[in-house]
Amino acid sequence: MNYHSRKLLKLNLAPWRMATVGGLLLVGLTVVAARAFYLQGLNTDYLQGKGDAVANRNLTLPAQRGQVTDRHGQLLAISTPVESLWARPDELKLTMVQQAQLAKDLGMPVSELSRKLAHKTRGEFSVRRPVTPEQAVRIAAMGVPGLHLRREFRRYYPAGEVAAHVVGFTNVDDLGQEGVERAYQDWLAGREGQRQIQRDRRGNTIRDLVPIKTAQLGGNLALALDLNIQYLAHRELAAAIAKNKAKGGSVVVLDAKTGEILALANQPIFNPNNRRNYQPGPMRNRAVIDTFEPGSTIKPFVAAAVLERGLFHPDSVIDTPENWRVGTKLVRDTHPHPQLTVSEIIQKSSNVGAVKLAMSLTPQQYWEVLHRSGFGELPGSGFPGETAGRLRDASTWKPVEHATMAYGYGLSVSLLQLTRAYMAFANDGEVMPLSFLKREPQEIAGVRVFSPSVAREVRAMMETVTQEGGTGMRTRVPGYRVAGKTGTAHKVVNGRYAADRYLSSFVGMAPASNPRLIIGVVIDEPSGGVYYGGTVAGPVFAQVMAASLRQLALPPDAPETATRMTQNALRAGGGA
Repeated sequence: MNYHSRKLLKLNLAPWRMATVGGLLLVGLTVVAARAFYLQGLNTDYLQGKGDAVANRNLTLPAQRGQVTDRHGQLLAISTPVESLWARPDELKLTMVQQAQLAKDLGMPVSELSRKLAHKTRGEFSVRRPVTPEQAVRIAAMGVPGLHLRREFRRYYPAGEVAAHVVGFTNVDDLGQEGVERAYQDWLAGREGQRQIQRDRRGNTIRDLVPIKTAQLGGNLALALDLNIQYLAHRELAAAIAKNKAKGGSVVVLDAKTGEILALANQPIFNPNNRRNYQPGPMRNRAVIDTFEPGSTIKPFVAAAVLERGLFHPDSVIDTPENWRVGTKLVRDTHPHPQLTVSEIIQKSSNVGAVKLAMSLTPQQYWEVLHRSGFGELPGSGFPGETAGRLRDASTWKPVEHATMAYGYGLSVSLLQLTRAYMAFANDGEVMPLSFLKREPQEIAGVRVFSPSVAREVRAMMETVTQEGGTGMRTRVPGYRVAGKTGTAHKVVNGRYAADRYLSSFVGMAPASNPRLIIGVVIDEPSGGVYYGGTVAGPVFAQVMAASLRQLALPPDAPETATRMTQNALRAGGGA
């Protein structure tokens, strides 16, 4: 084909090519127009939603936790607003210089901050909770995309370690972890709010898009706790632990008429305002969670059991030799007496006498009295982790176990449980339900454990414990009649009773004519040379009771001269 032919052919094909290109362009424009119509006309909501998802954010507004106060309105827990630093990985843009500056502002090594910021997650993660107001100002001034400050609340405990075991504490997410903070989490927490905001491409808030959904404030709690009495218990317990070189201890103060827990103190202690390096040991609420064999503090229940069935009277005389064999067990008295009345068995804390009383009952009869008194059952305080202790079914008792339970071995109790049981003697036979919350007297209905006459007779026996010849002379309170019982028990170590490790205890009440307060004290492993309950735990009871009675302005029920401690009494050692 020559040159002219080829040129003529190209001229003939040109219109066809132009038509083809034009057609393709028309088809493309049609597709684009159709797509635009679909997206912008038919699917507008979808696109709008995608755009809003990029620019709009739903922010959770934290609810301020309710306050916790003592019975007189003194603050025990309060929430304060703080700022915390959060990061959004998909938006985070931080130069090396900015990273170094941020690490300096936060007071942390750059390497540690780098590890935090390299956190791979969908959504946000916390960098530091909380930050100080000064740190918040400097971080906000940096204007780093992907870093933002969030308003939160942090719990503060004005009473600190004094009321820590009752009030408990919250974690970094403001959730109750221990104490009433945990027990009443739903009531205290309130309800979170929400608001929607719009951000620019740098993550800065431009405006609110919808009205704020207001966060609801948590409910307030008024505890039964009396902070003044709580401080007394805390102070005297700490002094006794130091003086007797003890491992730990607890004090419980109950209102005998209402069942309210006016004070509860433990050693060791912890500070709920310092959340770093928490150790489980000091945080444990020993009075509620820990159990121990009650020793001679169980003996009033033995006396009540035999009196209730009419087997003995308070002045019935019992032969009490120095040793008494039950099966393979030889029961001994440290300070033997040939004969003792039932009342004197309690006053002198005779093991032999208590065993003889208990063995006059069947195992089932004795078990029923202990069970009715609340042993082997939860105390019902509602406190997290409260224990029921251990009281085995009577059908499993061997004679030796029947005997040892008469002086407090073979069963276990918590101090709160034991102190609650003594309410039966303080309230003429009735036990009131326990409460960590302040309550009104008309709200309460008690449970009858003993007849009024038996309760009063045993209370009179326990009053002799604090008088001349009793094991609890160091529990006296000037101007008031006091009734109670001492206890000293060997501790179990590696499955055997240790000869040199003791739990010293005392539970008592005053004014004995019409008891208002019941105080239980236990000292764990005193190693200062003395270990009897009357000597170690008794003085703690006396000091806390004396100050508490004055605090409540309760009138004296005994002449001052009849109850003033003499130097001889102060030097005298308490028995079991």
